[in-house]
Amino acid sequence: MMIWTIFAAMTGAAIFALLWPLSHGRVQGFADVADAKSLYRAQLKEIERDLGRKLIAEPEAEAARAEAARRLLRAANDETGPSGETEPSLRRRRASSALMLSVVPLLAVLVYGLYGSPGFPDQPLAARLENAGPQQDFAVVLARMEAHLAANPTDAKGWSLIAPIYLRQGRYDDAAKAFAATVRYGNPDTNLLAGLGEARILEAGGVVTSAAREALVEAVRLDPQNARARFYLAVAKEQDGDGEGALSALQQLLADAPPEAEWSAAVRARIEQMQADAGRKAIAALPEGERQQAIRSMVDGLAERLAAGGGTLPEWSRLIRARVVLGDRPAALQAVKTARERLSQDAASLAAIDALADELALKEATP
Repeated sequence: MMIWTIFAAMTGAAIFALLWPLSHGRVQGFADVADAKSLYRAQLKEIERDLGRKLIAEPEAEAARAEAARRLLRAANDETGPSGETEPSLRRRRASSALMLSVVPLLAVLVYGLYGSPGFPDQPLAARLENAGPQQDFAVVLARMEAHLAANPTDAKGWSLIAPIYLRQGRYDDAAKAFAATVRYGNPDTNLLAGLGEARILEAGGVVTSAAREALVEAVRLDPQNARARFYLAVAKEQDGDGEGALSALQQLLADAPPEAEWSAAVRARIEQMQADAGRKAIAALPEGERQQAIRSMVDGLAERLAAGGGTLPEWSRLIRARVVLGDRPAALQAVKTARERLSQDAASLAAIDALADELALKEATP
C-alpha cells in the first residue's frame, strides 16, 4: 500500500508542477506593464538629467519624452488583452491540459492493473540469485562464479569448476589459466594436469607445446593410465616425426581401454588415419610398377574386408572410386551393387551411393 501512496504523491506533484503555470498565465502580463511604467519613469529622469547638463536640446528632449510615452501606451494596451487570448479560450486551454495530464496516469494504472502483477511480492536480485537453484540462467551462474573468483583468486575448487566450462565454450586461453590456477593453489591432480595440457594444446591450435607436454608428463606420472594425457603425448610423438612411436602408443592405449570407453572410437579413428597416411607415404616412395601393385593390393584388401560383412558409407565410396581409378569397371559395378545391398536400411547412404554411381558413370548399378 505504501508504494501506491508514493506513486500517487509523485503523480500529483508532477501534474501540479505542469498546471501551475497554466493557471497563472495573466500574471506575467501585469508584471510586464509594471516594468514598462518603471522604465518610462527612469527614461524621463534620464532625459531631465541630460537636459539639465545641456547634453541635449529642448526639441530633442521633447522627442525622447514622446517616444517613451508611446512605449508606455503599447504596454498599457497589452495589459488589456494579453496575447489576444479571451477568458473562455483560456478556460478551455486549462481544462484540456488538466484532462490530458490526468488521463495519462489513470491509463497507466489501468494497463498495469490488467497486465501487471501488483500483488506480487518484491524480488530483490540477490534473493533471486540465491533461490533460483537449477533453473537459473547459466550465464548468471557463470557470472557469479567469475565474480567469486575475482574476489577469491586462490580458490582452487572454484577454478576447477570453471576450467572445464571454459574448455567446452572454446575459451582455451581462459581454460588454460583456470587449470593453471587450480594446479597452483590446489593439490596436483592427474585429470586437472591433463586438462591443462589439453587447453594449452587447443590454445596453440593443436600443437603440443613444451608447456603442454610438461603438464601431460606430470599427469602420466601421477596416473600412468590417464587416457587423455597418453593420447596427447602420442600426438606429440607424431608431431616430432616419430610416427611409429606415436602409432605404437595409440595402439597400446586402445588395448588398455575399458570396453565401455567412449573415447576408444576416436583413438581407433586416429590409428586408422595414421596407418593410411603411412601407407600412402610408403607407396609414394616406391617405383612406378611397384607402386601400382601396392595400390592394387591395398584396394583388394579393402574389398575383401568389406565383402566379409559390414562397411560404412565412406569405406564403400573409397572402394568404388579406387576401382574406377584402377580401370576395373566390372569390379566397380560389383562394389556399387554390394554397397547398395549392405546399406539398404539407410536411405541417406543409398542416395549417396546412387549419386556416386551417377558421378562415375556406373549407370548399370542403379536399379
